[in-house]
Amino acid sequence: MWYAIISEDVSDSLAKRKGARPDHLARLNRLKDEGRLLVAGPHPAIDSEDPGEAGFTGSLVVAEFDSLDDARAWADADPYVTAGVYANVIVKPFKAVLP
Repeated sequence: MWYAIISEDVSDSLAKRKGARPDHLARLNRLKDEGRLLVAGPHPAIDSEDPGEAGFTGSLVVAEFDSLDDARAWADADPYVTAGVYANVIVKPFKAVLP
């Protein structure tokens, strides 16, 4: 089943994001290579593709896991969690309808 992992950053998270980004992306690429990643990306803090120093306010990952518990465990092990980037992470089932 698909699960949405919706994360909210702490204030001024950009430096922490930059430090943990390679490990964060490696995990996402593993999901992609396994055919389990629908979409992933950050929420820019301003209305811009490249927010620069404004940074980001959080992230969204929609990926396939065997269970909600597995999705939560994966989210809890994210390098952004251990680096203190995220203040809050919500994991919930997601039903892809369109396209």
